[in-house]
Amino acid sequence: MKQHTVEKIGGTSMSDYAAVRDNIIFKDGKAEEEGLYQRVFVVSAYGGITDMLLEHKKSGRPGVFALFASADDEEGSWSEAVSGLRARMEEINGTLFTEPAQLEKANAFIGERLADAESCLADLERVCQHGHFALEGHLNTVSEMLASLGEAHSAWNTAELLKLEGIKARFVDLTGWQDGEHLSLDERIERAFADIDLATELPIATGYAHTAEGLMKTFARGYSEMTFSRIAVKTGAREAIIHKEYHLSSADPRLVGEEQAVPIGRTNYDVADQLANLGMEAIHPRAAKGLRQQEIPLRVMNTFEPEHAGTLVTGDYVSETPCVEIIAGRKNIYAVECFDQDMMGSMTQYDRTINEIIGRFKGSVVTKDTNANTITHFLANNLKTVKRIRGAICDKYPDCDIQVRKVAVVSAIGSDMKVPGMLSRAVAALARSNISVLAVHQSMRQVDMQFVVNESDYESAVKSLHHALVEVYDHGEAICAA
Repeated sequence: MKQHTVEKIGGTSMSDYAAVRDNIIFKDGKAEEEGLYQRVFVVSAYGGITDMLLEHKKSGRPGVFALFASADDEEGSWSEAVSGLRARMEEINGTLFTEPAQLEKANAFIGERLADAESCLADLERVCQHGHFALEGHLNTVSEMLASLGEAHSAWNTAELLKLEGIKARFVDLTGWQDGEHLSLDERIERAFADIDLATELPIATGYAHTAEGLMKTFARGYSEMTFSRIAVKTGAREAIIHKEYHLSSADPRLVGEEQAVPIGRTNYDVADQLANLGMEAIHPRAAKGLRQQEIPLRVMNTFEPEHAGTLVTGDYVSETPCVEIIAGRKNIYAVECFDQDMMGSMTQYDRTINEIIGRFKGSVVTKDTNANTITHFLANNLKTVKRIRGAICDKYPDCDIQVRKVAVVSAIGSDMKVPGMLSRAVAALARSNISVLAVHQSMRQVDMQFVVNESDYESAVKSLHHALVEVYDHGEAICAA
């Protein structure tokens, strides 16, 4: 039976090397070999680096990739962005390596990769100025190449720093840099780990892995979770662990207060899927699928509270007593309401066609509702995409009255919420806060209740539901101890 764990370290945690070293690597102050090995670490890029490489995840500020793809001189040149990126990476190195020779070695490693990437982009830009070559056909490859730089930087640094601590760390480069072979993700992992003895070595693997299919194309910024998941599956880990800068809690502490939010402690992959649907991923659903199928437990831990057991996610867990485990939600949702008198009796045809249109524009459906002559989809997309979807539906059904409205979705989620009156308690809590409920959804499985509210009521709705459904109970250190 396998004894090792596979552990992923998030970008914000990676930016605090002392915390990673003391709270994760040397957890509980144990430096003996028994406490060091039988672990695989998969690391994200340092906080903010992937934003500089691609584009800012929240603000949309262009990074190297976005500038290269747009070639908009008004926003600045991609080569200037590379220079800024190099300066930032060397600045990070300067805070980690105190000896001049070590710092020079670290700068040389990432400097060589940056130079290769910059040369490649310049060559591609020059080639695509010829009419026979279209830049658009190469952009997926460019984004993959640039994304790999962030994890190569952090993984190489971490392995070198741990070697200085006397640990037999090994840099496991899954980026396929200067590798002419296009392997599947599983093949690349199997090849990389074939000669690693987990009993005597500590692998530090890049969160990005180069594959024939392209991880970025399929998983966007969730690629490191897929790498982490497949390493756990292919190496037969006994447990998969994600180290974040916060607990998987009953609600966002920034909204309900740190004193009111409580770690969940135990939950199941079904709840994790509901969270992912709201954009609050404990783990990407496709990444969770492999762990779930292989019955590998997932533990989400707070890097800065290593003494806390965190939250354990398994496939079979159901709370001993029905309860709400988390209040989660999402703003910036567009309700696309389609009303057509002819829909009565033809709902299946309308539904199929509208879903095909949404799929064509890569719409992200959070939830939907229907009645005799109306279908409303709640989409987590930008307004530009929503307008395109609306236009395509209008072209298909010119007599359809389509209304678009910006809303928020707030959910009460739990592994078992089969409690009579829970829905009425939730609605009453929202009413006491003068919050109008625009729509309510509850499935027969009773693992979540969704409330659609005005976007301006989002924060108040989260606080109200958390107070009424979670805070009324004295949960202690966790809703259910892991």
